[in-house]
Amino acid sequence: MDIKYFIQPAFLLLTVTLLTPPAGRYLFRVFEGKIKIPGFIKAAETLIYRICGIRQDEEMNWKTYLWSVLAFNFAGMMLLFLLQIFQNLLPLNPQGFGSVPWDLAFNTAVSFVTNTNWQAYAGETTMSYAVQMSGLAVQNFLSAATGITVILALSRGITSRKSENLGNFWKDLVRSVLYILIPGSVIVSVLLMGQGVIQNFSQYLNVTTLEGISQTIPMGPAASQVAIKMLGTNGGGFFNSNSAHPFENPTPFSNFIEMFCILIIPAALTYAYGLKAGSKKEGWIIFGVMMFLLVSGFAVSIFSELSYNPALNTASLLEGKELRFGTVNSVLFSTITTDVSCGAVNAMHSSLSPLAGMVALVNIMLGEIIFGGVGSGLYGMLIFIFITVFIAGLMVGRTPEYLGKKIEALEIKMAIIAVLIQSAVILMFTAAASVLTQGTSSALNSGPHGFSEILYTFSSAVGNNGSAFAGLNANTVFYNILTGIAMLVGRFGVIIPVMVIAGNLGKKNISPVSAGTFRTDNYVFALLLTGVILIVGALTFFPALCLGPIAEHILMGQGVLF
Repeated sequence: MDIKYFIQPAFLLLTVTLLTPPAGRYLFRVFEGKIKIPGFIKAAETLIYRICGIRQDEEMNWKTYLWSVLAFNFAGMMLLFLLQIFQNLLPLNPQGFGSVPWDLAFNTAVSFVTNTNWQAYAGETTMSYAVQMSGLAVQNFLSAATGITVILALSRGITSRKSENLGNFWKDLVRSVLYILIPGSVIVSVLLMGQGVIQNFSQYLNVTTLEGISQTIPMGPAASQVAIKMLGTNGGGFFNSNSAHPFENPTPFSNFIEMFCILIIPAALTYAYGLKAGSKKEGWIIFGVMMFLLVSGFAVSIFSELSYNPALNTASLLEGKELRFGTVNSVLFSTITTDVSCGAVNAMHSSLSPLAGMVALVNIMLGEIIFGGVGSGLYGMLIFIFITVFIAGLMVGRTPEYLGKKIEALEIKMAIIAVLIQSAVILMFTAAASVLTQGTSSALNSGPHGFSEILYTFSSAVGNNGSAFAGLNANTVFYNILTGIAMLVGRFGVIIPVMVIAGNLGKKNISPVSAGTFRTDNYVFALLLTGVILIVGALTFFPALCLGPIAEHILMGQGVLF
């Protein structure tokens, strides 16, 4: 391995680490109301409240906050569904695309509202500019903002003292969009356009290639959607091949920008959480565990990808990867996008070596907590923190506490539900698709690789990741309905328990620190938390992984391919 290939990965992770504190301080000050807001943005915020009839100072308990989340997302899902159904009647449709089939419209509406952005369709041949902009891009902002609101509610429940108030969902939502996502997207859009990402409303171009063959070149407002798909950890590509497409990701520098954007907000939220908790160490411990798991996964992936392949008699394969990025940056992108619940891809994950593909799978299966989606990664990690302090309390014979709040039966029940409901849906739906003709008929490959395609599909849906292993035709009624259900369970099957925990913790008093308090801001806790995450993941998914990528890796060593 040539050390020069690892300069960019190291520089990327170092840049994210160095910018986490200032970005985290900005997020904290925004939501604490301690930042000076430009007049025109403040005016826009006030206008939104007035038009929507929002009383921004009205506090909500967990039930009201949760119902606001659910009602808002249901309304968004219905609107996006109708936009697709009536696409043929809308303007900004220069290619004359017709109505989207009901099952695909359902799947896509659920996908973008749940911040999954699973795409069973090819964007450039299915969706008009109107649907891409007024439907998909809008949900890229709103679904990301929803994740931020939930972690804000949970952090208030953890840090408040005998209070049922968790803030105001509508105020949190508006500020997430106006102060964070829109300004960031504008900056990133300009940077991407400077690298060659297209942004126009032109009709598709018909050209003749050097071989004399007629080819259609898709156009469209791509840069604006690419920016928010990365910053919001959405991942849905404007074009079918996503960030492997030269119009979405043309240069190594644009590739760097996109990976940085995927990481920065989830990373910054850990620091903002530390400030909210009154201890920067708490935030850094969470950040450290996440970064350790990310680097470990990348190390395993790149070692496997650059190792000698006895079946193909070579190493460092470029099949399924873009030459302008190379193997290392393709594997780094696959690791980050599955860690961060983004789903954007710059290479086909089906073409990864079996162990590199397994790392991508495991990243999702752990619950998308290695930085994870905007907001959702942090509240997913806090679920594991509650489980960890509960186990630690059992070991020392003391009532478990976290930041002075007692972790009791209700919190643990909700945490277990949040973890198990995702795992159960992944395994049950994969089992069904692996034995039913409707499931197996869509798989391109046979044997363990074909099984991995199906397992990855439902892992990606439940984990709200949205990336595909490739090779599986998911645009069928069977897969559209099942993955749609899986995405709903993966998103709201976690949000509901999290909000219950937030409400219950908020009502509790904060116990003073004593000699017997189990500290959660040191390396001992970080090691224990890492162990719990890996053990829970191994116990749950190891048998399935043995049937897929592990079996494929063993057989590859014997010269067998699938």
